[in-house]
Amino acid sequence: METLSEMLGSVSDFVWGPVMLILLLGTGLYLTIGLRAMPIRRIGYGFRQLMSGRRVVEADKGEITPFQALSTALSATVGTGNIGGVATAIAVGGPGAVFWMWITALVGMATKYGEAVLAVKYREVDEEGRYVGGPMYYIRNGMGAKWGWLGALFALFAMVAAFGIGNTVQSNAVADVMEANLYVPTWVTGLVLAVLVFFVIIGGVRRIAGLAERLVPLMAVVYILGALVVIVVNIQAVPGALAHIVGDAFTGTAATGGFAGAAVMTAIRFGVARGIFSNEAGLGSAPIAHAAARTNDPVRQGTVAMLGTFIDTIIVCTMTALVIVLSGAWESGTSGAELTSIAFGDGVPGGNWVVTFGLIIFAFTTIVAWSYYGERCAEYLFGVKAIMPYRYLWVVLLFVGAVAKLGIVWLIADVLNALMAIPNLIALLALSGTIFAVTRDYFAREESGR
Repeated sequence: METLSEMLGSVSDFVWGPVMLILLLGTGLYLTIGLRAMPIRRIGYGFRQLMSGRRVVEADKGEITPFQALSTALSATVGTGNIGGVATAIAVGGPGAVFWMWITALVGMATKYGEAVLAVKYREVDEEGRYVGGPMYYIRNGMGAKWGWLGALFALFAMVAAFGIGNTVQSNAVADVMEANLYVPTWVTGLVLAVLVFFVIIGGVRRIAGLAERLVPLMAVVYILGALVVIVVNIQAVPGALAHIVGDAFTGTAATGGFAGAAVMTAIRFGVARGIFSNEAGLGSAPIAHAAARTNDPVRQGTVAMLGTFIDTIIVCTMTALVIVLSGAWESGTSGAELTSIAFGDGVPGGNWVVTFGLIIFAFTTIVAWSYYGERCAEYLFGVKAIMPYRYLWVVLLFVGAVAKLGIVWLIADVLNALMAIPNLIALLALSGTIFAVTRDYFAREESGR
């Protein structure tokens, strides 16, 4: 078992190494240039589309509102990456890693935009009347049937990875937090979690989206307000903290206190890797949710989808980073969610509970959203008959994850999560001409008033 763990660890280091990070960043940069930085220039337009997307327009085809689609996608991404991932990036790469997370997010907006555009343009209606889409569909329908095998590979990787990154790992994290802080036995947490998730996912994407549009904004606001309290208390130190983040991005961080020091390349590596882990731009998961949106225009949904990366990384991750840097806890030698908890606790009395309950709620919404992603991939591979068995297996494994040791499972999921990105990035590059063309056409019509 130890040999297998070492082997998987080596594979994980390779697939998440420099080549993958360059491919992810390079694709985002290419799309940003091809779109003439439209996602960055039109953030305000995206938010206006998001607000108008809260209401149902009967003429629009789809199952859930654009706002619900973004909430569902955010429920999968706003989670442990925002709490533990940011802390790990700073603990290993120094404050400068945060700057590279920002860069990753800015180019990642174009990636997320392109994914959603293709997801809506090439989506299908299954035999039960559901709108389904995502990388597997835009690979097959956009690149041609001869590339169907590549779409199937994405679906296989995502379906299996979902049981790790979106299921057992999440339930295990919740069980550990409940046991450590509230003394709740892991099996009790696992059972309650399985029952709650079952009643949500059995209702399909509409029930999942309904939960997401209520819970995601609430949990994000509570977490951000908790961080803002710490930031306001230390407001005079904020300019220095921001200068520290930007300066260390190009000079590295000298060893101080319990911190071992980090080179510029370490800051870049961990900033980019944790930024992508947090917002999932390029992995191909979010477009599965956006494909179900009620819209008749791919570009309109794309401008909503790109906000997911902005909200997740530029807003939520930045809140976490500022709290950690302002507190000075990043020099303590701890990392992950424990570091974030210490930083919040130092910043405001009871701040650690914001992190504790944030982790629980974030993990729950991630579980629900990833169940939908995995289910759609299972349907693509095996047809609609696979949906109900997949849901039952999902619930059973939640309980298993809560009570089991998951070292091997985490490593397998980590590898498959990276492998998901390869077919998706190939499709984004191959279909980039389509993304550019429909975008130009849409905004030309907008400007002409047609």
